[in-house]
Amino acid sequence: MNQSGSHGPGTNLDPWYDLYAERTAGLSASEVRALFAVASRPEVVSLAGGMPFVSALPTDLIQGAFEKVMREQGPRALQYGSGQGIPEIREHIHEIMDMEGIRASVDDVVVTTGSQHALELVSKIFLDPGDVVLAEGPSYVTALVIFKSFQATTQHVPMDEFGLIPQALRETIANLRAAGKRIKFLYTIPTFSNPAGVTLTWERRLEILEICRSNDILVLEDNPYGLLYFDAPPPQAMRSVDEDGVIYLGTFSKTLAPGFRVGWALAPHAIREKLILANEAAVLSPSSFSQLMINEYLNTADWRGQIDTFRGIYRDRRDAMLSALAEYLPQLSWTVPNGGFYVWVTLPDHLDSRAMLPRAVKELVAYTPGTAFYADGNGRNNMRLSFCYPTPDFIREGIRRLSIVINGELDLLNTFSQTSPLEILPAQQRIVSPPSNIG
Repeated sequence: MNQSGSHGPGTNLDPWYDLYAERTAGLSASEVRALFAVASRPEVVSLAGGMPFVSALPTDLIQGAFEKVMREQGPRALQYGSGQGIPEIREHIHEIMDMEGIRASVDDVVVTTGSQHALELVSKIFLDPGDVVLAEGPSYVTALVIFKSFQATTQHVPMDEFGLIPQALRETIANLRAAGKRIKFLYTIPTFSNPAGVTLTWERRLEILEICRSNDILVLEDNPYGLLYFDAPPPQAMRSVDEDGVIYLGTFSKTLAPGFRVGWALAPHAIREKLILANEAAVLSPSSFSQLMINEYLNTADWRGQIDTFRGIYRDRRDAMLSALAEYLPQLSWTVPNGGFYVWVTLPDHLDSRAMLPRAVKELVAYTPGTAFYADGNGRNNMRLSFCYPTPDFIREGIRRLSIVINGELDLLNTFSQTSPLEILPAQQRIVSPPSNIG
């Protein structure tokens, strides 16, 4: 309520509106999360969410880990723990990062409640209102929500099939500095990016690190998918060649299971101390139970073999998606990922993936509109398709249904462009862009 005791404008549905902190204006629903209710319907083929195929996990080993943890370490599992994470899990994290060329001390690892929590902690430490975060265009949807919630502005840097474009990064930095803007860090998913699925080349990794180093810009490297390659390992992590200028984020959500909610940050020593304090302020300590469960699983299971199993599953599903796209939607263009979960599709200029989504849902298929992955409204004629969760047959059926929607819109567009303005008035409410946007 305001001082007079009456509700302010637009508060009839929320009597506490006037009391919220200004930063809450940056909190908005993720388009991906908003799709979950629809995508969870059994009749809908969901190509929307990046959910790992956890049914491929060895449930007997998971059950065995649970029983052993509770039998031998029950009181510890159910108690508060360290704000940095238990030493045993940090040793395993050290072993995992070694597979991507990272040499580090386990003392510089901070366990978090998923890597997204680590992303929020880093943002909390560094971002003030009005700061700028550099990010690929397109970029991870919830990262954009987090940056906005801390009242920072995301400035996208273009990317192509080889990842972030170094020259575009140079120009963006120069333009922002000329405008008096304060750049806090570069956020990047260089390996099998979400949503584009592309991988930054080794040469570009080195060049981008040098650009950021020379401009005193921190690099925040988010790497959920790096071990999920299909044909050949990707380039080593950016953190492998720069210990002081890179914060590295990792997670067990994609290579094990997201339900455990265990991720981590590897940071330079001074930043690590801030992360521990921020972690304690936010959650006191990450879940001891989840950490001990994962630790026991990694002690007893052939976890490298399990990751290889996931690679085969996701490779088959990627192939099914690419084959179906080539058959049903050959007029479109898309990325060809060598790992991860996603294909990034480009539609003809005058189609709007967000406006088209209700019709897609009616055809019982779901995807994520491209606008979700931009902070500036771009991505209208793009969509992200996820191949990680549905079976190959369902993926094929989903693309077939999607083709009905897209080809129907293209047919309307062709009819629209061949019809005089007086004849098309009844169709103005359709998804096709109006005449003022054509050309």
